[in-house]
Amino acid sequence: MFKKLKEKLKNFKESVSSTIKEKVSKEELAEKGVKEERVTAEKTGEEGVKEEPSREAEEVKPRKEGIGQRIKSLIIEREVTISEKDLEKPLEELELALLESDVALRVVEEILRSVKAQLVGKERKLLEKPEDILENALKEAIRGVLNVNGLDFDEVIERSEKPVKILFVGVNGTGKTTCIAKIAKRLMDHGYSVVIASGDTYRAGATEQIETHAERLGVKVIKHEKFSDPAAVIFDAVKYAEARRIDVVLADTAGRFHTNVNLMDQLKKIQRVMNPDLVIFVDEAIAGNDAVERAERFNNAVGIDGSILTKTDADAKGGAALSIAYCTSRPIMFLGTGQDYNDLVKFDPEWLIERIFE
Repeated sequence: MFKKLKEKLKNFKESVSSTIKEKVSKEELAEKGVKEERVTAEKTGEEGVKEEPSREAEEVKPRKEGIGQRIKSLIIEREVTISEKDLEKPLEELELALLESDVALRVVEEILRSVKAQLVGKERKLLEKPEDILENALKEAIRGVLNVNGLDFDEVIERSEKPVKILFVGVNGTGKTTCIAKIAKRLMDHGYSVVIASGDTYRAGATEQIETHAERLGVKVIKHEKFSDPAAVIFDAVKYAEARRIDVVLADTAGRFHTNVNLMDQLKKIQRVMNPDLVIFVDEAIAGNDAVERAERFNNAVGIDGSILTKTDADAKGGAALSIAYCTSRPIMFLGTGQDYNDLVKFDPEWLIERIFE
């Protein structure tokens, strides 16, 4: 997971660490020169008089120190200022690395701003290795773009009036139907009853696909004839749940691109009829910036409450995972991490950060 992103962040840490160590060496050499001048002055002032070496002279005698001791002297034992110039080239490299990892430009700019704010011009005792300091700054910057206030899935299920109505939206081919099956399995594992509305009435085999999942899970599917009005299917599913005291309605919809005005208008109609408690956008992590752009468009059109990213186990770049919450101001709710029904992880920023830096 996120292999390429990990490598690029590691390169940034190494680049800045080298800059700091170079700064250490320069300052150490400057201090050594001052000490040698003092020793020379002492010897000149003796005018040939031989005396026992004083304690003070011994103290100013240059000592041989390794790079580790020099770093400790500069970073741990005194205050150090990392200048903007020190970070100029590494930050340019970081910007390019993040963009190559499909991180949205706005998110890249925010991460760079945060890293600079944490490191530039701060005079303080740095009690860690340079690599640790940089990693902590990166973690804090990433944490800032991942932490978005919004609805918590489990709290909505627990507190909302039953049946809880959840509408799933997105484009074709992103794993939306399988994702719905995973959510159904998770809800049932938590003791909730579920019914699925087969609102994708246009795609060939869509109803059969959701029925296959439902049969494996033991879940009822509400369906109509092909090309039926999807809003009517979902309406019937809600009525079915109300009559039988079922806890949650999961409504599948046809995949649609945000550029298709008619299909987006149809989605708005479904939303009016269903009045969902949650609208969840589903896309695949490997789509990168395309997934982020689509999420923004769906959010503008119908208003989403959160996102689910599928196929994160196959995502080497990590751009969508880092960007989608910040760009939509809506949280990531779950990550799909495999094909099994249990391969669904409730999103936690700290979990993702640890995976990036492991």
